[in-house]
Amino acid sequence: MTAPTPSIGLALVLALAGSAVATVAMAQKAERPAAAATGTAGKPAPAPSKTAPAAAAGATAAGVAPGGAGASAAGLGAAGKPADPCIEKILAARRSADPTAGDPGPAPGEHAAAYLAYEQGRHTTALALAEAAAGKGDPQAHTLVGRIYDEGLGVPRDVFVAARWYARGAQMCDVPALFAYGVMLAEGRGVEKDRVAAANNLEKAALSGHALANYNLGLLFMRGDGKPENAHRAAQHIRYAAERGVAAAQYDIAVMYLQGAGVPNDGAEASRWMNRAAIAGHTAAQYDYAVMLLKGLGLERDKHRVAEFMTAAAEKGVPGAQNRLAHMYKDGVAVDQNLVMALKWRLIAKPSVEDPALDAELAKMSRTDRQAGEQAAAEWRLSQQVAGPKR
Repeated sequence: MTAPTPSIGLALVLALAGSAVATVAMAQKAERPAAAATGTAGKPAPAPSKTAPAAAAGATAAGVAPGGAGASAAGLGAAGKPADPCIEKILAARRSADPTAGDPGPAPGEHAAAYLAYEQGRHTTALALAEAAAGKGDPQAHTLVGRIYDEGLGVPRDVFVAARWYARGAQMCDVPALFAYGVMLAEGRGVEKDRVAAANNLEKAALSGHALANYNLGLLFMRGDGKPENAHRAAQHIRYAAERGVAAAQYDIAVMYLQGAGVPNDGAEASRWMNRAAIAGHTAAQYDYAVMLLKGLGLERDKHRVAEFMTAAAEKGVPGAQNRLAHMYKDGVAVDQNLVMALKWRLIAKPSVEDPALDAELAKMSRTDRQAGEQAAAEWRLSQQVAGPKR
């Protein structure tokens, strides 16, 4: 199997070649804006380790050295320039954090009532409260106003207004604002596209331990877009995000281990990370890991999961997985032999995948079996139209 190409996460929507199946949507929408970095699905991220390789990989251009060490005692960064105040603030917060403590919840402040209203779905009230708190200089309130306009909750959606609020929150060193504004700069959404400025914002958010900021920063280092191309730095950031449960990062670090890009070429590590991404529901990982298992690669304990992962990818509309599943049913590999199921998946894959040899084999089926396979394929297509493809 040709090693799969690393996915380009949709958190940035980087229009780069080699993009795999979409996995990470605008991630700041899945976060709970707060002073502490948050992970996917609004769940608080683990307290960042003070020696975490990716988050501590640092913002070298802004005067922070790899390893998480701060700028000089004199407060100067690279080339004797004053260090970025956000970096100083984030480093101070990390130094004072207790990595063993649980989630402290939202930091107290003027924004607290606004966030409560937001979480209760009272978006108009949340906006009014957040604007009032922002007027008193509350950084997180700026971020919440930006988010409300970004999502069009209780107000017409306005990405330009959202970008301005996020930008102000970022200037005030709010980590979710740094991440959100970095994403908007990378996309050119609501603001002129600027990958260098995007990387600067993401780098500061990543320094706090923000998993998705680390992942997207790693992608920029991987492609040399907004940051100098550096596979080693890319691997540091992507692995950090992978360790914190970002499925797209788990898939990408697996691919990097397969290719020896920024990390040693290590099939065992590749299998371990591909397994985790597949279990997390990452579509490309499910397909690629199933293929690895079919070829005798992957983790021995997962051999029985070939059909599970291949079917999951096929159900999500991956033509290659659909056609391979047809072969598996035809030959009885990892599943009970079933020509009806083989024909079903072959007909579903056929518009995208040419396979004349398989077509010739299935043409020998009985009329009854062929009609059953055609009916199963038609029912599957109808289910996709009604419910939409699985994700």
